[in-house]
Amino acid sequence: MRKIVLDTETTGLDPAQGHRIIEIGALEIVNRQVTGRNFHVYLNPDREIDAGAIAVHGLTNEFLADKPRFPDVVADLLDFVGGAELVIHNAPFDMGFLNAELRLIDRPALESSCAGVLDTLKLAKDLHPGQKNNLDALCRRYDVDNSNRAYHGALLDAQLLAEVYLAMTRGQESLGIESVGGRAGFDRTLKAGVSVRVLAPSAEELAAHTAYLAGLAKESGAAVEW
Repeated sequence: MRKIVLDTETTGLDPAQGHRIIEIGALEIVNRQVTGRNFHVYLNPDREIDAGAIAVHGLTNEFLADKPRFPDVVADLLDFVGGAELVIHNAPFDMGFLNAELRLIDRPALESSCAGVLDTLKLAKDLHPGQKNNLDALCRRYDVDNSNRAYHGALLDAQLLAEVYLAMTRGQESLGIESVGGRAGFDRTLKAGVSVRVLAPSAEELAAHTAYLAGLAKESGAAVEW
């Protein structure tokens, strides 16, 4: 499936308080290869940027004063993401801002133009529970060079996220796993001429296994059926 890795920068934290998008960066992945096709714009938000936000991304109202506004670029954005799965770190944040911008110009939510949204923050939390899973931490964990990231930037962060995403999902396509009735299905058919040696457990191994199951049953408060 065609995927679009996307990131935004904003004037603040909450579109419900009137904050706006000031930068969109996105890049295309096809067949797990970054194609080189990018979408990148700076936007004039028609409002002041919070000082805390400037400290994060370094973008100022003076820099954005002559930039286009969201309605000027929306057609190109929708064309770029159309039909693709979006890959976003902390997707509710970016999708909330993008959909707020679309509502302001009476456009449907972005989900109606794409094939789905993958939240890499949720994916990272599932893979690394209890650990830091922000983009910087993931870059360190997966040996992705982020030494040029003095400030957050939508296109730079999308490029880093693309590398992290590919590293996090490496090998999934070659595991020989297919979805069967909503569960993982494996080909267990033996090739002709292949023999299987069955080793019977010893008495000590059987006793240890029985004790292990008894411990599980005690901890769970229910009988163990295997």
